[in-house]
Amino acid sequence: MSEPLKYDVICFGEVLWDILPTAAVPGGAPMNVAYHLHQQKKHPALITKIGNDGEGKKLAAIFSDKGVDTRYFQVDGKYETGKVYAKQDEQKDMTYDIVQPVAWDYIEWEDSFEALMKNAEYFVFGSLAARNNVSRETLFRLLEIAPKKVLDINLRAPHFNKKIVEQLLQKADLLKMNLEELELISSWFADYKTTEDRIKFITTNFEIPDMVVTMGGNGSLLYMNGSFIHHKGFKVAVTDTVGSGDAFLAGLLSSLMDNVAPKEALDFANRLGAYIATRVGACPDYNLQDVIGLKG
Repeated sequence: MSEPLKYDVICFGEVLWDILPTAAVPGGAPMNVAYHLHQQKKHPALITKIGNDGEGKKLAAIFSDKGVDTRYFQVDGKYETGKVYAKQDEQKDMTYDIVQPVAWDYIEWEDSFEALMKNAEYFVFGSLAARNNVSRETLFRLLEIAPKKVLDINLRAPHFNKKIVEQLLQKADLLKMNLEELELISSWFADYKTTEDRIKFITTNFEIPDMVVTMGGNGSLLYMNGSFIHHKGFKVAVTDTVGSGDAFLAGLLSSLMDNVAPKEALDFANRLGAYIATRVGACPDYNLQDVIGLKG
């Protein structure tokens, strides 16, 4: 492989098909984050693996057409491209059946990753890609050389365990999770009464400088520079919540990369996450002005 280009953000992990009740759409949290960063005029790269099959070729073609760099998409000759079967409950929240094993469980180390990391500002990773030892070993090797490390916890039973989650938390510089994940992880250690106390415990115990918690229709809570910032969120007509949290994270990171103040960065993150919830799937085509003009 030739000398890597310079990327602002390196994302690592799963790329897959979300099989929704109405359609099959491209997804996977790291891919979603990369897509939305690209929409914000950033230059992300994604380290992942697809199968040597029609589904994998189609995923690579779709994101390449959208302008997302796919040169770090490995191809597996044994395992198929990832799939997730998503179902929607009465509140329009999603539950997921994540097929295992698939190609992204077997992301292999490449020596070119070292130069790739040296030029980046952020490294985005999650817990789901650590479910298999092959991708997990590659991930932890990357974490040894990564720039600012952004952990987007993605706890999907039975695809995680406490020990590995703790190891990942110890690596994070910025941690993002939803309220249910916060309550679960903090309950492993003690019975905390408030969201703020849970956040303070996790950031102190794992020495994580910054943390953000998404709370669905109730907005989000950012802990940065030792202070809490709450955003009430946007009230929108939800189509589905697939990828909404990933869009939120991309919105937050892109704003921070532009040196936007934390309060305004959080507003844009909520705005983008809410807007994506009004659309089908995680990576719809959209115009930035539509996001900025969102009412709710």
